[in-house]
Amino acid sequence: MPPDDPTNPKPTEPVPAGVVPVVSIENLHVHYGAIHAVRGISIEIPPGEVYGFIGPNGAGKSTTIKVLSTLIGHFTGTAKINGIDVARRPQEVREQIGYMPDFFGVYEDLNVREYLHFFAAAYRIPRKQRKTVIDDVLELTDLTHKIGDQVDSLSRGMKQRLALARVLLHDPQLLLLDEPASGLDPRARIEVRELLKALTEMGKTILISSHILHELAHLCTRIGIIETGEMVAQGSLQDIYRQLQLMRIVHVQLTESDDGVVDQVRKIKGVADVEQQVDRLAIQLREDHAAVEELHEALVKLGVKIHMFQPEAMDMETAFMKLTEGKTA
Repeated sequence: MPPDDPTNPKPTEPVPAGVVPVVSIENLHVHYGAIHAVRGISIEIPPGEVYGFIGPNGAGKSTTIKVLSTLIGHFTGTAKINGIDVARRPQEVREQIGYMPDFFGVYEDLNVREYLHFFAAAYRIPRKQRKTVIDDVLELTDLTHKIGDQVDSLSRGMKQRLALARVLLHDPQLLLLDEPASGLDPRARIEVRELLKALTEMGKTILISSHILHELAHLCTRIGIIETGEMVAQGSLQDIYRQLQLMRIVHVQLTESDDGVVDQVRKIKGVADVEQQVDRLAIQLREDHAAVEELHEALVKLGVKIHMFQPEAMDMETAFMKLTEGKTA
């Protein structure tokens, strides 16, 4: 493929020298019998990053996360957590991660307090420290008022928060979250997203898979788009938009916008077209040629007075649909 082909993914940006990546996957292949579920993907995630993993059902997202979670032992390639080989030292890896699958196990006979105490013991948290640790994660996930409730009686949103509380008990550096917002109503999705933002502010590194693309757009520093087990594209959102040559619409109000000014705007680097609307200009900008900031700078250099400068939010669904064909492995 030619190097500027948007379907030819750029390699993962290297982690800065001297920094051990929290996640390092190189040429990972996973087979389920005759099914080639993951086909040679490579990912590096530095400390403190939120990496969004996007793809249709059957694309290989959950399989990759299960490899990192030490739940799949038969694979080729390498997978490391904080430099620890997943295949060779799985127990050490489990102490570094918090894994939240896309389903919640049924614990009919336990209340929230008992559930968290059970897992605190499983994580070998000293008995004297357990109450303090549990109180802290309940406060963080806003579940303190539910401590005496039966786990099975909780709403799905509450169960998702409880699952996050569980994976935070041993204070892991890396969170592996497989579809954490799946099946939630809009309010619960917003609550989970805000909780994840709080965790990033605490310095956690997060690998999160999701179908809810616009949720990831507000949360992730980088994304990887996977289909039929192959990485289609990865990088920052802006990187991917530029690879796809997507148009950004920028709404601009100028104090003066006669035909001469509009003609000058059309000549600015990256501007594909300018539509004159009733109270503004709608500028189509090719971000593979110029960034939004460069457009603003060029307008200032024209000497015009800018009353409003409003870029439209990029549509990740558009990128996803353009990059993928809906196939599964």
